[in-house]
Parts: sequence; C-alpha cells; structure tokens
Amino acid sequence: MNDNRFTELIGKEYKCLDKGFVRLLDVMGDDSSIVQAARVSYGKGTKSVSEDRGLIRYLMRHRHTSPFEMVEFKFHVKLPIFVARQWIRHRTANVNEYSGRYSEMKEECYLPETNAIRAQSMTNKQARSDEQIDAEETAKIIGMLGDTQFRLFREYDEMLNKNVAREIARINLPLSTYTEWYWKIDLHNLFHFLKLRLDEHAQYEIRVYAEVMSDIIRQIVPITYEAFDDFVLNSQTFSKSELKALKAMCQGGIPDDTKLEEFGIKGGERTEFKLKMRSFLED
Repeated sequence: MNDNRFTELIGKEYKCLDKGFVRLLDVMGDDSSIVQAARVSYGKGTKSVSEDRGLIRYLMRHRHTSPFEMVEFKFHVKLPIFVARQWIRHRTANVNEYSGRYSEMKEECYLPETNAIRAQSMTNKQARSDEQIDAEETAKIIGMLGDTQFRLFREYDEMLNKNVAREIARINLPLSTYTEWYWKIDLHNLFHFLKLRLDEHAQYEIRVYAEVMSDIIRQIVPITYEAFDDFVLNSQTFSKSELKALKAMCQGGIPDDTKLEEFGIKGGERTEFKLKMRSFLED
C-alpha cells in the first residue's frame, strides 16, 4: 500500500538514458520500520541505544541485516535488454517483465551519446576506458548502431506481417531494444545492488539507473541511507596482510576524543572505533 507521506514520489517518472525511466510504484516502511523491527527482535538488548539514528547506525555497521528487510520498494523500470541481463543477476528481487511472446516489441532502442563511445580498457577486460574515440569515427559507430536497429525491426515487422509467431520473430532483435519490468526488493538487498552498481567500475548504463534509485530511496529512508553511505558504500575492507602493512605505517597511537569528534566519530561509534584501534595497534 502506498504511504501517503511519499505521494510526491509515487508514480513520478525519472528519465534514464535516452528512452528509459524509473518509477517508484509502491513503498512499505521507512526508517521507523527498521527501528521497530530491531526492537521487537532484540528486546532489552537495545535499551542502551535509545536514539533511532544510533540504533540504525549500530545495525548497519554490525551487519544486522534482517531489520532492513522490513522495508520494501516496488519499481517500474524501462531499460535496454543488455542492462536488464546485468540487472537480473541480482536474484533477490521479484521480477515481472514485458513479454515478447505475448505482445509485440516496441521499436525503441538505446543509442548511446557520443561521449559514451569509448575504447576498450587495457586494464579491465569487461569495461570501456576513458579514452574518447575521435569524432568522425564516433559518428560512424552511432550511425552503424542506428542502421542495424532500424533494419532488424523492419525484418521483425515483415515476419509479423507474414503471421510468423511473435516468439520466433523477436529472436533477432538487438540487445539495445528496450524492455520493461516491475521490480520489487527489500532495502537490505537493494543496498547490495547499489553497492555494486554505483561503483565507478560498473557499466555506465546501469549506473545511471542505480543513481536515480539511490536518490529516490534516500528521500524515504534518510537516516538509513546515511548509515549505508558511511559504513558500506564509502567504506573499505582490508585483508590480514594489508592490516599488517597499515599497522607498520601507523604513528601516534589512538586520537583523543576531541579529535575523533572532529571527524564525526562520537558516542557508541567512538567507543567501538577506539576498541578496534587498540586491538589493531596492540595485537
């Protein structure tokens, strides 16, 4: 059921790429739902964390994930098929996609902008580099993509006119063809999706959708998104060997409380940080 507090977000169309979009159809829960679920689950153990923000941040940094599953989002997404094939690898959502067997495919294909046409990366086998291809060659490539898309849809139309089954006529349509789906997911698994797809190494086209979705959910669960940003999205983990190297590099010991507060580390987070540092430096 739609939450009346988010009326301005429900159904609003956020443009993505040249012809795609993201629309939030429904939302269940918010920051308070996470707090409520945690306090039911943990009982007396949460009394030392009285503030909602403090509790949410505690849950996030200690990876207590089940309370975040109490919040759910349902999106309507229009996206190129090649983006959908990457997206569907996140198998923790409920998906219902437009069917090319039941309905005719719309003649809508993704054509990248000129600055998206890049050379293959020499260091990442699955990604483009920052190297821009010259303008003349870029125009030629975009022309080739558009011409092929047009030709394949003309052949598709011809087969449909000859009463060829839709499930056969569609098989040569390009991966650039737009599809649509309803995608329902809980907040915990949505954060996992965003952690991977907001990364600068994710393919640009799927990153566009991830950025739009992150902007939407930040408005609904601002406290939780802040914790996600601090403890997951912009955090780093280190291997045992890397920690040894860092330990050798550290000088000056543990900062005092005043210095830690200047960095925004206070309360329970400050206590835990000092314990981690003490274990790290004295081990």
